[in-house]
Amino acid sequence: MWVSGHQAAVLRSEDGGATWQHLTVPGAAADSLEFRDVFAVDADTAWLLAAGPGSRSRIYRTTNGGGSWALQFVNHDSSAFYDCFDFWDAMRGVALSDGVAGHLLIRRTSDGGAHWDLPPADSLPPAQKGEGGFAASGACVITLAGHFAWIGTGAADTARVLRSEDGGRTWQAAATPVAAGNFAGIAAVAFRDTLHGMVLGGKLGSPAEFSDNVAVTDDGGRSWRLAGRPGFSGAVYGAAVVPDRPGGVVAVGPRGLAHSGDDGTTWTTLDTLPYWSIGFASRRLGWAVGPAGRVTRIRLP
Repeated sequence: MWVSGHQAAVLRSEDGGATWQHLTVPGAAADSLEFRDVFAVDADTAWLLAAGPGSRSRIYRTTNGGGSWALQFVNHDSSAFYDCFDFWDAMRGVALSDGVAGHLLIRRTSDGGAHWDLPPADSLPPAQKGEGGFAASGACVITLAGHFAWIGTGAADTARVLRSEDGGRTWQAAATPVAAGNFAGIAAVAFRDTLHGMVLGGKLGSPAEFSDNVAVTDDGGRSWRLAGRPGFSGAVYGAAVVPDRPGGVVAVGPRGLAHSGDDGTTWTTLDTLPYWSIGFASRRLGWAVGPAGRVTRIRLP
């Protein structure tokens, strides 16, 4: 199990989360890097995404369980800010940056991260003014089933989902009813299959407010409708589908942690501590990550 931290930290556990090993990435602390996303294919091979403006957006890879890290990608566009990434397998992945010059930057790799290429601009929907992702939980990009992918956006007039059915080569956009605007929109995407999914977020700048922050789809992301709100106030930062529990999802944010067993129609609050991200390994066992390196183990009934 791998967990990324917000301040140049990555944690790794080999015993189901009972103990954690702190791994260091050369140069990360000196350059004030903030790791916002991690993806592992096995106990040895994983990638880390550092989010930030200009060259602070980077991608690293380890092939020896975090013993050493190779720098694979550095963003040299001062206007770009990479938020999150995901992989279909050990070779193919996709990474999202905020919009630059009217276009969202969606890079693809087909060689395990050695190269991250931009598709032609005309294969991407035009970006709204200010539109981008949120580097909140590493869940604004989700891949599934070999060639499907979804991206949630915000910071614009409409919170949108971009959908790809060809491994990230082309994308189509759909509007959602999630609260949008400055520092609002979609922070997390969760799909249990290629048809049924959920986007979560809301007003990230209003922690005490309840807003329309969850929407669901049953047609693969072509259309979206509002679902129920988790019991905690503020925005949802991260979410994860619970394996082998149709309709099961857990959402986290700065004001708590909540579980739904019916695709977001109703929610049960499980905790009121702040959390940034969430992951599940089985139908009962998951982990949530919060401030100051806190990792909470979750066991559903």
